[in-house]
Amino acid sequence: MFNYVVDTNIVMSMLISGKSHYLKLLSYYNFVFPQYLLFELDEYNELIIEKTKLDFNQLQEFTFKLFSSLTVVPSIVITQQSFEIANKLCERIDIKDISFVALSIETGFPLMTRDIPLYEGLRKQNYRQVILFENFINDLYKMN
Repeated sequence: MFNYVVDTNIVMSMLISGKSHYLKLLSYYNFVFPQYLLFELDEYNELIIEKTKLDFNQLQEFTFKLFSSLTVVPSIVITQQSFEIANKLCERIDIKDISFVALSIETGFPLMTRDIPLYEGLRKQNYRQVILFENFINDLYKMN
């Protein structure tokens, strides 16, 4: 099984879409995220409810299914050194991404994002453990 760190924009887009193919995807790949993602999701609850095509009960059911296949990683397992490296990498991009980059550094799992400025900013600094979600999906279609 392949492991990836995912950021908030990926989980939000999964929730908004409510598409079952994401659940199938999670049966083949292990997506982990730092606990900070839960804080960010709370900030966007209303937006998710407003934008989803699902009614509330469907969204609730889909969210339960989705989160039963995702893994939250508490900050306590991320070393100070990983946070410091991530801080340096993110200081000119977006400091809200530090936890995601730190988790990627700590685990060695690639960070998967839809955030193009984050992707490009990390790549410019020679951080190669980052991929765009769209490229990941396109590569999956090419394999099938």
